[in-house]
Amino acid sequence: MYAIDFGTSNTVITRWNAATQAAETVSLPGLSTQFQGNPPLIPSLVYVEDAAKASVIVGQAVRDHALNLTTDPRFFRNIKRGIGTAVQGFIPELDGQILSFEQVGSYFLHQVISALKAQEPELDSLVFTVPVDSFEAYRIWLGEVCQSLGIDQVQLIDEPTAAALGYQLSAEQRTVLVIDFGGGTLDLSLVQRAASAIEKPRGLRLQWGKKANLQQPANQARVKTVKVIAKAGENLGGADIDRWLADYFELEQELPKTAVTLRLVEKLKIALSSSTEATEAYFDEATLDSYELSLGRDRLNQILTEKGFFDRLENRLEQVLQQATRQGVGISNIDAVLLVGGSAQIPAIQTWAESRFDPDKIKRDRPFEAVAQGALRLQNTELKDFLYHSYGIRYWDRRTNAHSWHPIIPEGQPYPTDQPIELFLGASSEQQPSIELILGELSSPKTSTEIYFEGNQLVTRQTGTSADGKVQAQPLNDREGARTIASLTPLGFPGSDRIRILFSIDAQRFLRMTVEDLLTLETLMSEKIVVQLQ
Repeated sequence: MYAIDFGTSNTVITRWNAATQAAETVSLPGLSTQFQGNPPLIPSLVYVEDAAKASVIVGQAVRDHALNLTTDPRFFRNIKRGIGTAVQGFIPELDGQILSFEQVGSYFLHQVISALKAQEPELDSLVFTVPVDSFEAYRIWLGEVCQSLGIDQVQLIDEPTAAALGYQLSAEQRTVLVIDFGGGTLDLSLVQRAASAIEKPRGLRLQWGKKANLQQPANQARVKTVKVIAKAGENLGGADIDRWLADYFELEQELPKTAVTLRLVEKLKIALSSSTEATEAYFDEATLDSYELSLGRDRLNQILTEKGFFDRLENRLEQVLQQATRQGVGISNIDAVLLVGGSAQIPAIQTWAESRFDPDKIKRDRPFEAVAQGALRLQNTELKDFLYHSYGIRYWDRRTNAHSWHPIIPEGQPYPTDQPIELFLGASSEQQPSIELILGELSSPKTSTEIYFEGNQLVTRQTGTSADGKVQAQPLNDREGARTIASLTPLGFPGSDRIRILFSIDAQRFLRMTVEDLLTLETLMSEKIVVQLQ
């Protein structure tokens, strides 16, 4: 069994070694790198040689050829942040093709999984970890990539929840807070680990494009039950800190902001994890100017404070604690705090954690591997979770003369649902042949995240409340062939309800829909899977 933690900065692959009964990290020749005592990591970098032929270089090979030290628009970093989101601004056209981040991300995973299949030809199932705040489009994209590579069985698990499974904790450490701070996202998850029981494994293997099934080996295994109490996340990561540092040196020393200087400030940031001062030299071949870049921990802390980083971290922690309080779990009930992700090695983040929690409860020794290794344990884990986003249906609001959204599934909904959610719809015109329904993923109007290009660099920025305060939505099935849920025979007429819809969410987080024709008493659709919810 293999698991992949596709990260903004680095990607980690792990497998379960049946001989040693332990997880181990996989190294892929030419793609992986290993430095400073870290496990094998695959830099999440892509250089597009020929877009028309899908010829690319990925991972460590990009660095080996110094292709990451260029302003060439063929070089892509932080690609994960652009997948499934609206990108504003200039997107480079390469070889007559306008590339999306979904396409570039597919190039990367195709290379990685193909190299993995070269080592393991029988590979047909994977576990992927995903950020807490990821959109459905991102999760669906992952499934489509795997399906195109012949990987029929795919499981998904939130990254911080996987990390809670990846650490070897004592039986007494049952309530665990995971702070996962990587290259692109900040995710927090509070989980409770129940005592193990002898049962058959319940891990779902989702078979994309086919009927989902449960793999239940004949032998019995010890199953761990994990309940997700609270979770929160946002687009905030080490890539943002790198840009803040680049902005600082641009202001202080007029240092040009390029791919090279972004790499240098990243090296400064990493060096400050083991020393209090760091220095890098830079020579601009175009202008013949030379720079000495020096940075101390205190100045880095000031920059983080000025950029509102600690306020955002506090907000996410408060969000988790408020969710937990509603379930009778307080901060004093937390038995362990796990710091996960490369950016969690920044001393200021560790100091912040020690100021909020007993230092003896904090574990930080597995920043890179915990997520991917924990994902492997999903096959022997019963996971009890809840929906992070709310979902609704689109309708025409006559008062505003515009489309709006009506929530049907609230944020925090546990699954599977005990009772179906009922909805009645009627025809809106004479002799209407069918009824369409568009489902959407709803987000809070309080804040939103913009992803855009500044020059050739991908930038993420969190914005405040929209001027109109409207709920933002990302349609899930607004495409040809997916909107129609009922063909009407006889044709429909306005004035009365025509169909009854029952929504339910199963144990695998599938949104299922049953549609009944109230006129003919026929069942037009029965428990059809619409989409897998986040």
